[in-house]
Formats: sequence, C-alpha cells, structure tokens
Amino acid sequence: MINETMHEAEEKMEKAIEVAKEDFATIRTGRANAAMFNKLTVDYYGSRTPLQQLASFQTPEARTILITPFDKTAMAEIERTLRDSDLGINPNSDGTVIRINLPQLTEERRKEYIKLAHSKAEDAKVSIRNIRRKAKEEIDHLVKEGKIGEDEGTRAEKELESFTKKHVENVDSILKVKETELLEV
Repeated sequence: MINETMHEAEEKMEKAIEVAKEDFATIRTGRANAAMFNKLTVDYYGSRTPLQQLASFQTPEARTILITPFDKTAMAEIERTLRDSDLGINPNSDGTVIRINLPQLTEERRKEYIKLAHSKAEDAKVSIRNIRRKAKEEIDHLVKEGKIGEDEGTRAEKELESFTKKHVENVDSILKVKETELLEV
C-alpha cells in the first residue's frame, strides 16, 4: 500500500517536471525553435487543433522558421493565430509557406521572458508540493487506520520529502538553463 502511494507520488512529480519542460520550451529565446508553437491551437473547421497537427516546421537559419501547412486552406487561419499569439512575431506568407523571422530580443523582452520562466517554475514547484501533500495525507490516513505502523509512516514521509526536494531542485536547474539561454545575446 505504502509503496503504491510512493510510486504514484513520484510518477506524478516526474509528470510535473515534464510539463515544466514543455512550458519552458514555449518561451522564446534568441534562436528559432519549433517548440515555441507547442501551445498554439488553430480554429480548423470549427474545432481547436494544435498547430503541430496542421503543419510542418523547419529552421533553415538561426532566427528563421518556415511553417508549411498540410492543408493550404488553413494558411490564413494559421497566420492569424500566429499574429494574435503572445510570441511577438509577424508571419509572412507566400501562398505555400509561412516564414517567420524572429527579431532580436530586446533587454526588456528578455526580462519579461525571465519573469515568465520564473512564474512557470513556481507553478511546477507548487504542483510538486501539492502532490507531496496528498501523498502525506494518504500516509497519515494509513497510519491512523492502523494499516501501517508509525515507524513505517515516518520512514515513508522522509522518503517522500527527499523525492520532493529532488524534483524541486530539478525544476530549479531547468530554470537556470532557461535563464542562461534567455540572457545569451
């Protein structure tokens, strides 16, 4: 029982780390990266469809992205979604591909992105702590019902605390890497 609780908590914490990595990938750095479009959805025939399902991405140069829609009729809607996004980009279409030239990041914009990265990191940490809290409540409940001994419960709580600390440190290291990328000129 306690092993299931611990295993489930660790799996959920790993998932929180993966979500944090995906969130960090959507934050634009100085280099072109198709991952920055991961969270964008396009209104495609009345339903919200992820942009990755509607087009292919290429990065021929460090600050250029080519988006080739699979269905040319979706081009105008894709362009509108890109223009309306908070990425600060201006797409140009030639009828077959959408070209995005990423402007050089200003110091002010870099600071905004760093604040956004810190916010996403804090969200991940809160998520990890909530997972810890739920697992701890479950352990306390097992001890209270007498299904496990107090010593076993204390040991499990210490192990849970070490899982939590390890995952929070992982989020911090991912944040540090993202900050370094953002500060790179």
